[in-house]
Amino acid sequence: MNESPTSPGAATLLGILSIVLWSTTIAFSRSLTEQLGTLSAAAGIYLLGGAAGCAYLLLGRSRIAAIRRLPAGYLLACGSLVVGYTVCLYLAIGLASGRQQVIEVGIINYLWPSLTLVLSVPILHHRPRRTLPLGLAAATAGVALAMLQGGAFRWSVLAENLASNRLPYLAALIAAVLWGLYSNLSRRLGGGAGGGAVPVFVLASGVLLVAMRLARPETSHVSARAVVELIFLSAGPCLTAYVCWDIAMRQGRIILVASLSYLIPLLSTIITCAYLGVAMGVGLWLACFLVIGGAWLCNRSVVAR
Repeated sequence: MNESPTSPGAATLLGILSIVLWSTTIAFSRSLTEQLGTLSAAAGIYLLGGAAGCAYLLLGRSRIAAIRRLPAGYLLACGSLVVGYTVCLYLAIGLASGRQQVIEVGIINYLWPSLTLVLSVPILHHRPRRTLPLGLAAATAGVALAMLQGGAFRWSVLAENLASNRLPYLAALIAAVLWGLYSNLSRRLGGGAGGGAVPVFVLASGVLLVAMRLARPETSHVSARAVVELIFLSAGPCLTAYVCWDIAMRQGRIILVASLSYLIPLLSTIITCAYLGVAMGVGLWLACFLVIGGAWLCNRSVVAR
């Protein structure tokens, strides 16, 4: 949406804003999916957010021209990754068997800061240090602990939890990988060019989700709370955060922004527990900090060239 290149400092601040907004996603999205249904909620959020963003783009010829200047590879590859991430994330949130599992899939999804840094090595040719595998291992251990629901570690318990309702866990993991890929490819393919196509990506996500909703009917209960949550998610985490992140990844200090993003699991967990009324056990808090610590160590283990 930005028709001219943004300074690195301003782009970095926009990335930080996206981190704050995204920390509210799990809590508000779960509440909305409980009222409208998984696909109905996701379709409404992304259709409204994408339509508003594209309407803004159409107000200025320079904005449309800026999108046309973007490489075709960026539009196709990054657009596909955003759409895939959107579908996987909302499937993970909506299909979770309860609010406790929502916390767990949220922690799994927040592997993406670590994966962003790990994937920057082959994609952006950043230089890894020997401690990089240790950071990824710590983050992965946090995910495993979250899936144990705070209990003592036993492979049999982990396998049982996976067997009981594995789809939300798998969808959250795929979402984390897709966002890590997008964050790096948007930098490599989009470069420092002004003009982000994120509103188009968001609208495409909404259109696909509407098609999925029509193919799989759901029962929705509309309330004043649902309307407020829908407007907030459409304008904030859906549109504004995506645009800010896209600018930060293309023009900001990617290592700094990616490293600060490891705070999202903590912020998201606090907000989700407070908003959904979920009591956090010691095990899940430990899992959250392991994911954060792993991301921090990954950040210390990657050097930009």
